[in-house]
Amino acid sequence: MDTSLLNEALASKSYDKIADICDNLLLQGAAEGIDCQDEWPYAIHLLGHIYNNDINSARFLWKKIPAAIKEGRPEVVAVWRIGQKLWTRDYVGVYEAIREFSWTPEVQPIVASFAELYRKRMFELLLSAYSTISTQDTAQFLGMNENDATNYALQQGWVLDPASPMLTVKKQAVVTEQKLDPSKLQRLTEYVFHLEH
Repeated sequence: MDTSLLNEALASKSYDKIADICDNLLLQGAAEGIDCQDEWPYAIHLLGHIYNNDINSARFLWKKIPAAIKEGRPEVVAVWRIGQKLWTRDYVGVYEAIREFSWTPEVQPIVASFAELYRKRMFELLLSAYSTISTQDTAQFLGMNENDATNYALQQGWVLDPASPMLTVKKQAVVTEQKLDPSKLQRLTEYVFHLEH
């Protein structure tokens, strides 16, 4: 089976493409009657779905993985532990699952990239859900200690209340550009003129 596309995606850190490439390779292998279960990179495949925030596909892949693979490859189980924490919305548990396993050199860069992506997603969630939040809660959502989380939030323009350990969330200004070309303005003018006369 030709895994050059997967190798290229890993080399170029295009982790968002991994899941589709792996899915297509599995389908191609099944169509050609190739049994590749023993050497299939299940940890990378699962991480591809998790990276894309496609937990349903990760769950279905996990159910298809043979029991012998699950028992013989602890890294696959560790990746699925991240998926389980995402499934149950255990935000703190995601960071714990990432930190508690010693990842192999081929999987570690994907996990590190996912951790950063997940931290950004959590920060966006905090932006949309809170107007004020404690530094302790911020640290839990971001998977950092309180000092690092506070500094991270301050760098993003949030304000720390020195009297209490609370951060005031600075909402990002929504910039919307209205593009009005002359033809639209002409049609609007004609329409209003028609209504008035």
